[in-house]
Amino acid sequence: MTVNTEGYESSVARYFEAWNATEPEALAKAVAAAWTADGSYTDPLADVRGHEQIAAVIAAAHEQFPGFAFRLSGAVDGHHDIARFSWELVNEADHSAPVAGSDVITLDGEGRIRQVLGFLDRLPGAEAG
Repeated sequence: MTVNTEGYESSVARYFEAWNATEPEALAKAVAAAWTADGSYTDPLADVRGHEQIAAVIAAAHEQFPGFAFRLSGAVDGHHDIARFSWELVNEADHSAPVAGSDVITLDGEGRIRQVLGFLDRLPGAEAG
């Protein structure tokens, strides 16, 4: 069975464009391009819906981690209207990645995100247990 991953990869690329936008206007535009109007984002630290709330979560991440960028870690895997992928938050100065996670996204028929379910796999100061 062959799965065409191009559509999933395009949706995930728009997702990272949003997460890496730092200027308010660019962030608002990127979020609108990536998510449906009533799209949601849920992870252990946030549970929000709609473009404004999603943009606020992204802006808060940039305030907490200035000089960092979100990067895809590995391949995008998908089927039907669902995709999963892993990511790292990379320090652009020294290339360390103190934060990493995995996300599962649900897409609409046009490849825009309806829902993100995020999991944090690595956090600064978190002890392996």
